[in-house]
Amino acid sequence: MEYRRFGNAIVARIDKGEEIVEKVMELAGKERIALASVQALGAIGSFTAGVFRTDEKRYLSNEFEGYFEIVSLTGTINTMEGKPYCHLHISAGNEKGEVFGGHLNRAVVSATCEMVIRLIDGRVERYFDEDIGLNLLQF
Repeated sequence: MEYRRFGNAIVARIDKGEEIVEKVMELAGKERIALASVQALGAIGSFTAGVFRTDEKRYLSNEFEGYFEIVSLTGTINTMEGKPYCHLHISAGNEKGEVFGGHLNRAVVSATCEMVIRLIDGRVERYFDEDIGLNLLQF
């Protein structure tokens, strides 16, 4: 991964073979990002995306292998217990134009991933909500 910071924005290139969530967390720690929004596109060869079952308070994960273009990757970076936390969602299309997605657990880049991270002046922590079963924004 390579990146450059321009004021309140970071433009990053995540390279072939690198895992996106891992690289975003690495970047968030290195740059001490407390609050930001994330957008990206690119090509991936495998990814895992989930859907939260509210009645069971757990994620169901789906694994995908093949040739995929990231149609949309969006999310936030903030903190939980003072450490970087990222919450990303993905939509990725295959060679037939079928799109799959959900909460991004992992995605391995097959060609490149271009990402823009918009830094927000402030801090919003997360906390685990027992009733819902998720890490929610805490204001």
